[in-house]
Amino acid sequence: MNLQRASRKKAKIKLCLQGPSGSGKTYSALLLAYGLCNDWSKIAVIDTENHSAELYSHLGEYNVIQLEAPFTPESYIKAIQLCEQSGIQVIILDSITHEWEHILETHASLTGNSFTNWQKVGLRHKSFMQAMLSSKAHIIATIRTKQDYVINERNGKLVPEKVGLKAIQREGLDYEFTVVFDLNMKNNASSSKDRTEVFFGKPEHIIGVETGRSLLNWCNEGKEISVSDVSSKINNCKTISELITLFKEVPQFNESLKPDFEKKKRELVISSNSIN
Repeated sequence: MNLQRASRKKAKIKLCLQGPSGSGKTYSALLLAYGLCNDWSKIAVIDTENHSAELYSHLGEYNVIQLEAPFTPESYIKAIQLCEQSGIQVIILDSITHEWEHILETHASLTGNSFTNWQKVGLRHKSFMQAMLSSKAHIIATIRTKQDYVINERNGKLVPEKVGLKAIQREGLDYEFTVVFDLNMKNNASSSKDRTEVFFGKPEHIIGVETGRSLLNWCNEGKEISVSDVSSKINNCKTISELITLFKEVPQFNESLKPDFEKKKRELVISSNSIN
């Protein structure tokens, strides 16, 4: 355990675009992606929206992976891995709503204890999230939204009232992203979350290529991560899951730091066995 001076490292953006059907999520994602890499051939869309990504093929020669039902977490993970192996720099997941709907349907179909069943399907969802957030590529995920309601009492009666739009994904998922843009039916975007502070306090705007370039500048402002940085992170891992996530985040150091990863893994396994 060591005290270290805080410094931001170069990063890959993990961004979410959420909005109702027709708000321009796919088109906005493609423009953002081009701003992030300036090369259509380095962009891939993992499409669950019935070939909707191909409607914008006039923009450039980007890549598409068509996912078909059932939209399992494992199919998303496999598609992400294929993109990474192919040297894709920006991965668009359009949309991740289908993954969550599959999780809910699977849970509802299981017999037995609901809580135990949720643990099973929850682990599958968690694996998908880890694959997405630890990817060495920039990630742009789109999420559908629906009208949300609350029940209030009026004149002695309980009545539903509209309270805005709600993302169709696991509650709290927005905390995992660096930036979250909310799109309306006029295709205007506002940031409901922005760790970059690039868009904080800014008025609604139409997302374009320049939006992606602004995010790329932010990503590149950090320091290059070093061997010593990774070595320190390895030592600070408390679980096997944390170690695996770190291993996936730094593929450029996997070979040189392989002994360190293996040593820490043995330590964590021994520690876990001694507790049990």
